[in-house]
Amino acid sequence: MKRLVPLLSLMLLLALSCSKQDNFDEREINLVSPEKIAGFDPIHASDQYSGNEAGKVYEGLFEFHPLKRPYELMPNLAESLPTVSPDGLTYTFKLRKGVLFHDSPVFKDGIGRELKSDDVIYSLKRLADPKLMAKGWWLFDERIVGLNEWRTKYSALDATVYEEEIEGLKKIDDYTFSVKLKAPYPQFLYALAMPYSFIVAKEAVDQYGKEFLNHPVGTGPFILPKFDQSNMIVYNRNPKFRDKFYPTEGEEGDDKLGLLADAGKKLPLVDRINVHIIVESQPKWLSFQKAKDDVIELKDNNIDQAISKEKELRSEHKEKGIRLILKPQLDVTFFAFNHEDKTFQNRKLRQAMNMAYNRAEANKLFYENTAIEAQSVIPPGMGGYRKEFKNPYVKYDVEGAKKLLAEAGFPGGKGLPEITIQTRNETIARQQIEFFAKCMDKIGIKINVGMNTWPELVNKVTKKQHQMYTMAWGADYPDAENFLGLLYCPNQSPGSNGANYCNPEFDALYKQATVMQDSPERTALYEKLNEMAAIDAPWVFGFNRTRMYLVQAWLKNFKFMEFNHTQFQYLNVDLEVKKELSKKF
Repeated sequence: MKRLVPLLSLMLLLALSCSKQDNFDEREINLVSPEKIAGFDPIHASDQYSGNEAGKVYEGLFEFHPLKRPYELMPNLAESLPTVSPDGLTYTFKLRKGVLFHDSPVFKDGIGRELKSDDVIYSLKRLADPKLMAKGWWLFDERIVGLNEWRTKYSALDATVYEEEIEGLKKIDDYTFSVKLKAPYPQFLYALAMPYSFIVAKEAVDQYGKEFLNHPVGTGPFILPKFDQSNMIVYNRNPKFRDKFYPTEGEEGDDKLGLLADAGKKLPLVDRINVHIIVESQPKWLSFQKAKDDVIELKDNNIDQAISKEKELRSEHKEKGIRLILKPQLDVTFFAFNHEDKTFQNRKLRQAMNMAYNRAEANKLFYENTAIEAQSVIPPGMGGYRKEFKNPYVKYDVEGAKKLLAEAGFPGGKGLPEITIQTRNETIARQQIEFFAKCMDKIGIKINVGMNTWPELVNKVTKKQHQMYTMAWGADYPDAENFLGLLYCPNQSPGSNGANYCNPEFDALYKQATVMQDSPERTALYEKLNEMAAIDAPWVFGFNRTRMYLVQAWLKNFKFMEFNHTQFQYLNVDLEVKKELSKKF
């Protein structure tokens, strides 16, 4: 049965078709975001969609190399990797000179000024400001000497004084500063590459106040002239972007794939990026088919329209030069319980719901059998994941689930109130909850669906206004600590632990592991934590997904990147190929 396209989405596609003529003179990229974003304030960029948009206008001290695998961290706003004291606690950084903020009315004469050490220190302090409730605070909580004390002091005062010095954040000169940690933090440099740590200008925060999230003023490769949360976001090339160049080396085989053809060229490589906000799957698919977009992530019902059961691209797409990219994703999907609700402090109930979920059928319905059933919180491909470990509660067993539910005190679901699961306002998201509800109904549990825009869903999770919610977590950096931290008690909402899960034994082991450098001993602790979480069932575990992309032939330099917030400056367009192949659409 064919899915009906919502009227609003059809109107959007017609508008795109009518308002935009093919342009073969300027290099522009057309991308799709499946959700409206919650704003551009980096300290609140807790989801992939906001992070991707923030990464076009803001920058961090470090970023991941766009081509090398395994992922390699490289300096960005920092001139080089820091020097580190013998005890591993004090990091000294040098900034690049000549980096300019975008021209903006917030600066004198509207001319962007140079980035200085004060900007980095100010941006890190914003993460700690208790009045801002930064979603990224968990990255630095109890990490930097004096920062928690500064945060506590100003939680009781009307105004936060950013000028007050903190022992752990020291300006040495305009281009040099140091950070002193309380204890070793092996993931520290990774944290400085995340959107949360992107550098902002105090002048912009002061002038725009609460509206700062809608007026980004960064140092990045693109400028956003206007943001009004419409159905399209348009970025223009930053004419004053510093001398930054496309890499001259990558992974073995990149040269043959044409990924080094632009080696040494100044970034960014395109004049404009258009991001179309299209929520529903079918309109996204139709937009790509009309060549209105250059790349699309295949999901849900579009998968079988693009690839065969053998995971091969269908011939009608090959004829247009479209490329198929399939890559395992470092992510996990889940249905999270709010552990502040006493109902979900019952472990046998949580285990029963895990066992009642028919993942094999869900995989077939929603992922075309391309996903892997998640055994716990850590995905395959990261230290701490053991292929041979099988979660006994992930096995689909209706009778076993009924038995556990009775042991939980709710035989046949009797005495258990209806449970509302919050999700995104999207057809497939609703269908996934409805399927989950059918699974739960077989053991007597009643499920309601709560539909939200993406910002609404994030807001409910942040404020703990949910019984359950469903979401996915993709790796922020290549370390399993990033996944285990989702269950660490101090990271409760508004931090990354939206389930508000607390387990003292888990927390103690987590604290022990996270100050250890990469080693077999740390990996063993990660394995123990992962398997502890599996048995305690703080979520109903979902899937580790495979990313599938279709890429138009004219889009150059697109390579699957897990940490892709800064990837867009490296993309390019072959205008001759686009002009020729567009005739086939």
